[in-house]
Amino acid sequence: MNADPKLLEILVCPLTRTRLTYDRDRQELVSKAAGLAFPIRDGVPVMLANQARTLTDAERT
Repeated sequence: MNADPKLLEILVCPLTRTRLTYDRDRQELVSKAAGLAFPIRDGVPVMLANQARTLTDAERT
């Protein structure tokens, strides 16, 4: 999946309401503010905190 730039403009972290970045290799939307990476499954972002991966300390910087 290639992230649609317009979609990235409107999607925000459901916890912090901050901007997300797209990680193409991992197919995730990353919220550094929340320290979470939300998966993209079958082209659909899963914006549920309990489905998100916790970022490592290195990923947060």
